[in-house]
Amino acid sequence: MPNALLTIRDLKKSYLISAPSFRKSIGSRSKQALAGVSLTLGPGLYGLLGPNGAGKSTLISIITDTLAADSGEVLWCGKPARGIRFRRVLGYMPQQQGLYDSYTGRRFLAYMAALKELPRKSVPAEVDRVAAAVNLSSELDKRLSAYSGGMKQRLLLASALLGDPKLLILDEPTAGLDPKERVRLRTLLAEMATDRIILVATHVVSDVETVATEVILLRAGKIVDAAPVPDLIDKYAPGQGLEDVYLAVFGEGDGK
Repeated sequence: MPNALLTIRDLKKSYLISAPSFRKSIGSRSKQALAGVSLTLGPGLYGLLGPNGAGKSTLISIITDTLAADSGEVLWCGKPARGIRFRRVLGYMPQQQGLYDSYTGRRFLAYMAALKELPRKSVPAEVDRVAAAVNLSSELDKRLSAYSGGMKQRLLLASALLGDPKLLILDEPTAGLDPKERVRLRTLLAEMATDRIILVATHVVSDVETVATEVILLRAGKIVDAAPVPDLIDKYAPGQGLEDVYLAVFGEGDGK
């Protein structure tokens, strides 16, 4: 068995939605966020694309063990993906995260390293390593209140890289980055994907078009397709690009 294998089996998740107060007689109803998602991912970079409401955030929350599924399972190398052993191989960059403005970048990364239970002696070198990877070395001793939105985004990515995780899950990682940093990030992820699994949820098709091993198309809680970019283009938008595939599959829908 490879040292990086993520197995997702028939994940289902529904949410109860309360009726507005003026329609209490109707009661609550249920919305299905995931309707039986199954995937097997080995080392490589995977793009997760879908419109708002497609279930991307729910899927990521279940994989990262921050949300329980109604049914189904997530396995890491054949074992349930939960607990401290799983968290040590997981690097997660959420779409939004509150940052302590009084912290410096260095203190924030050291704090995140402690949460990951990295050996204390290794933390200074590890902080320097991940900061260099995202081009933040010269900014580490500034307070986060002085960071731009793009710098904060890079800091969150650096925190996900702590401990050299074998499973890296990034939710909208390029939000707020300038074009130069977007290119830098794509190059970094492509290099890292040779021996680990990287899952990137994004609305920016260009973030994954040239570097993804495979692109997963998710709509209304179901996988529409999952294949390499050239295969998807041949199937849905011959002679065009991944953005055209997206429009052909999802159109103007909202994923509901």
